[in-house]
Parts: sequence; structure tokens; C-alpha cells
Amino acid sequence: MGFDSLQCVAIRASFAAIILFVYIIASDRKKLCIHAKDLVYFAGMGIGSIVFFNYCYFEAIEVIGGAAIPALLLYTAPIFVVVLSAVFFKEKITFRKMTALLITFIGLGFVTGAFTGGEKISVLALMLGLGSGLGYALYSIFGKLVVDKYDAVTITFYTFFIAAVCVVPLSGAAGKVTALCSVQGILAACGLAFFSTVLPFLLYTKGLNGVEAGKASILATVEPFVAAIVGAVVFKEKFTVSKMIGMLLIIFAIIFLNIGASKEVSEQEGIRK
Repeated sequence: MGFDSLQCVAIRASFAAIILFVYIIASDRKKLCIHAKDLVYFAGMGIGSIVFFNYCYFEAIEVIGGAAIPALLLYTAPIFVVVLSAVFFKEKITFRKMTALLITFIGLGFVTGAFTGGEKISVLALMLGLGSGLGYALYSIFGKLVVDKYDAVTITFYTFFIAAVCVVPLSGAAGKVTALCSVQGILAACGLAFFSTVLPFLLYTKGLNGVEAGKASILATVEPFVAAIVGAVVFKEKFTVSKMIGMLLIIFAIIFLNIGASKEVSEQEGIRK
């Protein structure tokens, strides 16, 4: 419909914030209440994560001229999360986590085609790609700081509200709002906001309650796995052997990580008994 990437981010954040606001008003207005001192964490999630990682990611795609390498660099996020979680939350950097990270990264290389495309990458593109990974990781870090204080709906709403306030003026999307004034435009924006933003971020934020930030971030790398399936089924993209190998590696990494988590829980319960 003529919107560029940053404008799509603005639409995504704005509509997500509106959907969440309507839901909170209809269900429980108390969930709008937050402590002023926690605004810095929501700003970190909205601006430091959502806006920053999207900007870096789309810029990396433009600089490189393709999405494979940027997608791979975006999913360096679990590495940042594991390291930052060890620093700020004293989460252990275990052999199992590092092995799962390595397997996941190799799998992502196969899924995105980064290992088979022979692309060359500049320092600028590398920095932008890693910046997107860092920005993506900051959602888990800042989210972990407020997840025990607020409902997942509250956290997700303020994250996207602040992101929208920041990105709408920068993107110029407000000047093209009339382009959305159609059934197709409204359905596209609502679909992007609800199915691709509100639901996944609510579930991920809720998941931070019961899972270490590092593990949650590794588990979330199932995203490119799903993208590969959707691409093949819906958009008739070529389903290569490389993608199949990458997807199997990602599944293996997630199972490997979860088996370790189950053992740790069982051992802890045994100690308590």
C-alpha cells in the first residue's frame, strides 16, 4: 500500500497500543497504573528495543540488499541475552546454554541461506546487524526488570505506546494515514498488530515469569523456523535442503535446552524434598 519499512513499524506499534488500550479499558483499568520510576524500563523496551532493533534491522537489509544475513545477525539476540542476564541477573552461563546457542546459530545460518549464499558484508552492515540483535535482546533484559511488578498486558501496552510515540513522528506515517482508510488497510494493520505483535509479545512477556531470560530468548528462535514453513506453504518459496537442515538443528537445540531445564527442575525439587 506504499508504506516503507519504518512506517510499517509505526503502524504496527500504534495499532498494537490501541488494541491493548481498548482491552485494558474494557477489562481492568487498574492495569494502566504504573510507578513513574518504572517508565525508564518501559522506555528501554519501547525505544531501546522495539524502535532501535527495527531501525537497525531494516537499515541492514537496505545496506546489504538482502534479508538473509540481517536475519542471521538479528538472531544473535540470545547471545546478548545470555551474557547480559549473567551480568545483571546472575543467571548461569551453562555448557548446555552455550551448546544450544551454537547449534541454534548454525541452524539459523542454514535457514536464512547465509552459509550458502556467498554474500559479502561490510563493517557498517555488520554493526547494524549486531545492533538489531542487541536491540532485540534488550526487550528480555528490561522486561525481566518489570515482569514481577506488572501484568504482561500492562508491560506490552506501555512498550508499544512509547514505541509509537517515538517512531510515528520519525517515520512520517502520520502524513499517509489516509492510505489506511479502507477495509484492506484496516484489516492489514489490525492483522499485523494483533497476530504478529500483541499475541506473540504478550506470550513472550508472560513466559519471562517462569523461564530465565536467556532460555526464553533461545526458545524464541523458533520464529525463523515458522517463517520458513509459512514462506513455503503460503508464498510458495523454495523449500531447500539447507532450510530443512537448519530447521532440524533449531528444533534439536530447543529440545536439548528443555531437557536440561527439566533435569534442573527435578534436581531442585529433589533437594527441597
